[in-house]
Amino acid sequence: MRVAAVGLFLLCFLSPSSVSAQTQTTPGNDDYSGMYAFLREGEFIQLTVEEKGTLTGFISRFGDSESDQGVFLNQFFKSGKLDGTKVRFTTESVHGSWFEFEGVAVRGAGKNENEEGYVVLRGSLTRFNSDADKKITSQARRVEFKSFPKNATSN
Repeated sequence: MRVAAVGLFLLCFLSPSSVSAQTQTTPGNDDYSGMYAFLREGEFIQLTVEEKGTLTGFISRFGDSESDQGVFLNQFFKSGKLDGTKVRFTTESVHGSWFEFEGVAVRGAGKNENEEGYVVLRGSLTRFNSDADKKITSQARRVEFKSFPKNATSN
């Protein structure tokens, strides 16, 4: 009888904290660092998760303005944050253009990290443009950026 009471005590008081600890740590165990496809073929996002959820990285894309048409541009993150699965970053301005992304990191169709789309960044991407008169315009759209296979970048 005494063993059953001790077992019941352990079940009631230790199990909820164990379950709660697993639930809370699971999202934080995911490392979303890596490369993701950007808007066009050949363009990508490099994302690195640093300590305390800080994101660093850059977007590599083809220029599309008159002055940089077809030129490959790197736009480094000015700021970035990962909070659980919530992802947010803003790039530096290059040739009067910069991006803000706000969304979530979710599991995609890939079965493991060595397959394309294992992680998908899903959310809103806003592009800002500043003209010669410093007038700022913006255009937002819903996007999904699929991760590249991890083994493709380790060779």
